[in-house]
Amino acid sequence: MSSALPDRLHSPAAERNAPPILAALQQHLPPQGLLLEIASGSGQHAAHCSAGLPGWQWQPSDRDDALLASIAAWCADRPNVSPPLRLDVLAPGWPGVPTKLDAIFCANMIHIAPWPCTAALMQGAARHLAPGGQLFTYGPYLEDDHPTAPSNLAFDEDLKARNPAWGLRRLADVAREAAAVGLVLRERVQMPANNLLLVWGRG
Repeated sequence: MSSALPDRLHSPAAERNAPPILAALQQHLPPQGLLLEIASGSGQHAAHCSAGLPGWQWQPSDRDDALLASIAAWCADRPNVSPPLRLDVLAPGWPGVPTKLDAIFCANMIHIAPWPCTAALMQGAARHLAPGGQLFTYGPYLEDDHPTAPSNLAFDEDLKARNPAWGLRRLADVAREAAAVGLVLRERVQMPANNLLLVWGRG
């Protein structure tokens, strides 16, 4: 991915993670639909994944104006990417978000946001997903039945040092927030660098 345009922010992690994320989404998504990306960040995931899912209309979003500009720059030549939407997951009702989404994708927000954002993500997904729709969350988690990689433990310490409200979340706690709104974990996909792609749907 080039970062020649001035508004394009560049995340090395997003560049590394985008290809395996796309491969996993291609395995789990039908040929076409409408997808909302929560906390799109630099826009690199949206640019890369939308190119590999031409039958999907990709709606990126973020709460930060600088990131919205970066998303727009990265996706300017993607015909199946809508203009980025300013969205705070804690906002009541998620204004501007379509009411019947076929998929929602959220990478790296759950651990880099206060815990109430996780509940708000699950509530919004339950509210906006069409019947049969799927929520995909990507990132590192703490699992009671799997040892935590040393790199993830160090990452957790770093996040908490930057903001005490951040940090890796226990998968069981995330699943409990999902269950409260009728969502269940359908599949756990092991990803590179000790990350997981989790597939959630209605119970």
